[in-house]
Amino acid sequence: MVYTRKDVSTLTADERRRFVKAMLEIKRRGEYDEFVRTHIDYYVSDGEGGLRTAHMAPSFLAWHRRFLLELEKALRRVDPSVTVPYWDWTRARTATATPWTADLLGGNGRASDRQVTTGPFAYATGNWTLKENITDGEFLTRDLGRSAGPIELPTAAELEWALKDPVYDTAPWDSTVTEGFRNKLEGWGTGRGSVAWRNHNRVHRWVGGEMLGGASVNDPVFWLHHAFIDLVWTRWQARHRVHRYLPAEPPGPASRQYQRVVSRKEKLPPWNVTPDQLEDMSAVYRYA
Repeated sequence: MVYTRKDVSTLTADERRRFVKAMLEIKRRGEYDEFVRTHIDYYVSDGEGGLRTAHMAPSFLAWHRRFLLELEKALRRVDPSVTVPYWDWTRARTATATPWTADLLGGNGRASDRQVTTGPFAYATGNWTLKENITDGEFLTRDLGRSAGPIELPTAAELEWALKDPVYDTAPWDSTVTEGFRNKLEGWGTGRGSVAWRNHNRVHRWVGGEMLGGASVNDPVFWLHHAFIDLVWTRWQARHRVHRYLPAEPPGPASRQYQRVVSRKEKLPPWNVTPDQLEDMSAVYRYA
């Protein structure tokens, strides 16, 4: 049966409670930390050798689509009514808007050390100690809006700039491409500082704290952010129906991306699935 992912701002009090409870339960079981470790392991940048799947590559969207599905499966084993809500950051644009409420994700980190002290994921509750991390920090941190150098969340116009590009991705299939929907959405731009962070990337920067690195999954907002990114991909697919995931074929031996990116019908690690198989999710879920 097809299930529905909803805008987080439309969730009922009961839906919020169930989502939080399921998240805390998979954390208690140790399952959640496996998701954090997976993202750390697959966060491979342009400058590193080997295959890139999760970031700075065409499979950014397909990889996170499957990642979301795996998290959703874990949540629904706890409570079959739960789905991952999405955070539309073009509309909910302040540090006090949903999802930054006490009954959902809690609020901003305190000024002294950016520790989140409100909501169900606050360290003091004893239910959300960070165990997989790229630092030795044990508590969730946030710096919503970047106190030291304030930035704004991406606007609807900036998102539209990505959506209107009919080409999915272009060579050299990395963070340096300036054309193509994938990187315009992922957000590796040119220039220095905040102007170089676009769409997806700027949201990570706006949240700050744990969301800044490979261990960004430690902040539950990661999933709400990526559910919206996935929704944006479905909108792009609906708008540009004849255009599909690229590259369609693997780059050849002469390419600097040889065996470094996943083409449409190649397996996407760590799952036995191809981007081609992940393009149409209409039989699994829809967005409200």
